[in-house]
Amino acid sequence: MDMKEIAQIRLENVRQLAKEAGGTTPFAIKVDREPTQMSRVMGANPTKNIGSKLARHIESCFGKPSGWLDYDHESGTRDADASYDANTAPAAQPIRYHRYPVVSEVQAGWFAECIVPYPAGMEERHETTDYDAKGPAFWLEVTGDSMTAPAGVKPSVPEGTLVLVDTGIEPTPGKLVVAQLDESNEATFKKLIVDGGQRYLKPLNPAYPLIPINGNCRILGVAVEAKTKL
Repeated sequence: MDMKEIAQIRLENVRQLAKEAGGTTPFAIKVDREPTQMSRVMGANPTKNIGSKLARHIESCFGKPSGWLDYDHESGTRDADASYDANTAPAAQPIRYHRYPVVSEVQAGWFAECIVPYPAGMEERHETTDYDAKGPAFWLEVTGDSMTAPAGVKPSVPEGTLVLVDTGIEPTPGKLVVAQLDESNEATFKKLIVDGGQRYLKPLNPAYPLIPINGNCRILGVAVEAKTKL
């Protein structure tokens, strides 16, 4: 891909974001730039290309992953101002990405009680996903091997895996949950099960014991996604 192609793709993607934002001025406000500056790079007759630094900034402001503006999200490059018959060529809808903070086992407990998704001091590290959480959500990095299942058994969540925890989902039996025991200020990640009418937190590693739930813990949220960085 040459520079001309990159410039054109970035221009089309930025114009699409501006359209969704309600126009150039709302777009400029969202990316903390002057409308006149944005008009120079995305107007009808742009005088400047969208550089890499500005592209990464725009992606961050709109919750897009790094490099999103450089990718042609439709089949083939087209004129951003072209019009189509909706009955014959419906416009492709862009993928929505969401950013959630990565918290520690200690932070997880009080994070679950927060009303807003980004409490002060917790935005420094975040991960992006296309999952739209039902409640405040956070990523938690798994420590230890209690959730590493025997070879060939799934699911297995080894140490270092990031799990996305949605506090807005009901913790039903069979779900992987993040809980906080009364005697600990740290969160624990386990499978919620019911056996003989008794609820337990079950490690996926059989070398660890079941933890009975008898009013001694609170469920912070349900794990809905996991990813491991190599």
